[in-house]
Amino acid sequence: MRKILFISDHGDPLIPLGSKQAGGQNNYVKHLALQLDGLGYSVDIVTHWSSEQKPAVEQLGERSKVYRFAGGQKGFVDKRQMFTLLPRLYEEMTETLDISSYDVVHTHYWLSGVLAYNLQKEYSFYWCHTNHSLAIAKEQGTGFIESKRKHFEKLIMEQADVVIATTPNEKQQIEVFTKKKSAVSVVPVGVSPVYLTSPEEVDQFAFPYYFYAGRLETSKGIFDLLEGFRHMLKKYDVPDNVKLLIAGGCPESIDIKNYCPKSEPLKEAIKGMEDRVLFLGPKNEKQLKNLYGGALATIMPSHYESFGMVAAEAQACGCPVIATHVGGLKDVVKSGVTGLHIPKANVQKLSESMAYFLKSSPKLLKMRRDAKQYAMEEFNWSLISRKVKELYERKNAYISLP
Repeated sequence: MRKILFISDHGDPLIPLGSKQAGGQNNYVKHLALQLDGLGYSVDIVTHWSSEQKPAVEQLGERSKVYRFAGGQKGFVDKRQMFTLLPRLYEEMTETLDISSYDVVHTHYWLSGVLAYNLQKEYSFYWCHTNHSLAIAKEQGTGFIESKRKHFEKLIMEQADVVIATTPNEKQQIEVFTKKKSAVSVVPVGVSPVYLTSPEEVDQFAFPYYFYAGRLETSKGIFDLLEGFRHMLKKYDVPDNVKLLIAGGCPESIDIKNYCPKSEPLKEAIKGMEDRVLFLGPKNEKQLKNLYGGALATIMPSHYESFGMVAAEAQACGCPVIATHVGGLKDVVKSGVTGLHIPKANVQKLSESMAYFLKSSPKLLKMRRDAKQYAMEEFNWSLISRKVKELYERKNAYISLP
C-alpha cells in the first residue's frame, strides 16, 4: 500500500476552522489528504492533541487517519511554545507508528520539519516540506525577528528532498534565503470545494458592501482598512447605504449581537462610522461563500502574506480583490484582471481602489468572471493534488505511482 505520513504539529485538520490556531494550514492538510486518499494513498496525519474532546485516532476519508499526540501536554498549546514539546512528540509518534513503512513524509510548518529532520537520522524516506509561512517574510512585513525559527527553516529546506512554495514570490524568497541549496517547486494552495460550487441565490444583506475576512490584527491591515474606508467616505460621493462588513474575531472580542467590537482600539477606529462598519464575528465556509459572492470587493490590506487564502476564496466566488502588493498576494491576485494591487499601509490608494468598485461597469463584471475562472484553474484541489503526486513520484526508489 502507498503510505504517506503528514506531520502537522499545530494544524489539526479536523478541528473546526475559527478555533484557536485553526486556519489555512489545517485546511491545506485536510483537503490535500482527502484528495490524495481519493488517488489511492493511505495518509496518516500526526498532530498535537490540542482538543481534549477529540479521540487519539480519527478516520479521515476512506483509508486515512489523524493521530493525535499530547507531547506531555494535552490541550491547546500556542505554537510559539510548542518547540519544547517536540522531544516528547517524537517519542510518542515513533512508539505508535512504524516510520519505516512510509514512502513519503510530508511536513507542514517548521516545527513539523524539525521532527522530520530528526527522523531522518534513523529512517530513510522521501521528504517533502511545505512552510505555510516564512520567518523571513514575517520579518520583512513586521520587523519581528525569530532567530531560532529562521535557523531551523534554513536547515529544513536545505535537507528536505523537495520544498513546496505556494507562490513564485515564496519560491524566490526561499532561493535567496537558502542560496539555492533547496529544490523548490511551486504548487498553489487550493480553496475548499464549497467555494467552487455554483453560487446560491441568497441576498444576506440588502445593501452594497465591501468585505474583509481574517484576524483583527495590525499585521493584517485591519486599522489601515478602517482608516481607508473613512477616507473614502469623506473624499468620494458614497451612497448612504454602502457598508464595510468584517468577518473574524471571536465572541470574546466581538459583540456579535450588535455587530460591534469589544476592544477599545477598534471602537476608536470606527468612531463616527458605527452604522457603516459591521463586525460579524467568525463565519463558516457556507456563510463566507455568500458574503464573498455578494461583496463589491474583498479587501486584503495585509502587511505580509505567504499566500493569501482569503484572496483565493473570494476569487473562487467571483469576487474581485483589493490586495496589498506583498508576499504571495503579488501572485494570488492578478492586478487589473481579478482585482487590484495597492501599496502596503497606503490609506489614500486603498480608498481610491475601494471607490473604483462603487459603480458597476462591463469591465468590473468581466473582472468578476475572470476571478472565478482563474480560481477554478489555479486553486482547485483536484488539480493541485496531482501536482503534489508528481513531486512524490520524483524519487522512484521510494515510490512508484500509476
